[in-house]
Amino acid sequence: MAGSPALLLLLGLGLCCPGIQGQAYKMMARFRDSSITQPRLGQQLELECLGARQDSGVFWVRQDKDGTLHFIVFISALSRTTFKGNEKTSTHFEARKYGSVYYLVVKSFMLGDEGNYFCLMNSNQMLYFSHGQPAFIPVTITTAPTVPAPSTQSGVTKKDPCLKTPDPETSKEKELNFFCNIFIWVPLSGACLLLLIALIVTTVLCQQTRRRRCRCKRPVNGKPNVKPSTPSQHT
Repeated sequence: MAGSPALLLLLGLGLCCPGIQGQAYKMMARFRDSSITQPRLGQQLELECLGARQDSGVFWVRQDKDGTLHFIVFISALSRTTFKGNEKTSTHFEARKYGSVYYLVVKSFMLGDEGNYFCLMNSNQMLYFSHGQPAFIPVTITTAPTVPAPSTQSGVTKKDPCLKTPDPETSKEKELNFFCNIFIWVPLSGACLLLLIALIVTTVLCQQTRRRRCRCKRPVNGKPNVKPSTPSQHT
């Protein structure tokens, strides 16, 4: 369950094609502490997933800055957790269920934890997922120390320009292109896999049929062919 390719594919298709998402449940992922807008480095961060069914489990997934999806944990309806690597516990995360609310706790938020957090539910062959909750450490802009300019004007210093932030529209477009590429190639790979399975099954059945055939020749009248014995001559 470390890679969870099927789960990540379903979420990717849901983000690429919004029609896959069901309308019966409005799931929402958010910070439990509403006063938090951006996590701090080393802070314990707790997220909650609302709107899920009590008798259905929930997946927590993180999408990093490059658009790659990372499975975090699955919380069952009985509040049993399965983390990356099919582990029951994690040294970096905690997860639990209380009523119909599913919680995820990042014990110490690091740079590698930045991204958009989603909660996902699969119920009655329908896919339900929340909108992404951004969790990024605020960028600290520092200015270089002032150096006297070799000009006659005094008291004039130059500061470094502000850091440019990536265009959100461009990054969103890249993410959609990534998921749509998955939507195109995965069905082709699945069709090839089905053809391979059909070929293997056909080969096995043919081998079993050949083994069951009897290679002995039966006589026409149903009795074995026995050579007549010649009477012995006595002198």
